[in-house]
Amino acid sequence: MNEKGNDADTATTLGEHLASLRRAAQLTLRQVEDATEKEVSNAYLSQLENNKITKPSPNILYALANVYKSSYESLMEKAGYLTTGQARPATFAISDLTSEEEQALIAYLDFYRKQNKK
Repeated sequence: MNEKGNDADTATTLGEHLASLRRAAQLTLRQVEDATEKEVSNAYLSQLENNKITKPSPNILYALANVYKSSYESLMEKAGYLTTGQARPATFAISDLTSEEEQALIAYLDFYRKQNKK
């Protein structure tokens, strides 16, 4: 980390952010390819870092988050899948919820938290 902070924190695009994370981890493109067991090729990662591909699949982001020991949610936000501060309760893991069910669970969680404030 330099005096100005981590480059990944100030990166404006997903590609710049990924490049900063890779440099901070001191990994080459090929090393990332190997670390993801070829789920992310070095050519694909290069295109990501150069903003030629701007919205990789969540699976790709998950693999990169694991290699870089970074927040998967942060990468999902940078890619535009999530909005900053968007509610991401435990329902994120339940794939067959309707949007109405999810909203009801979020409302209940909000109620529960308000009732249990100290």
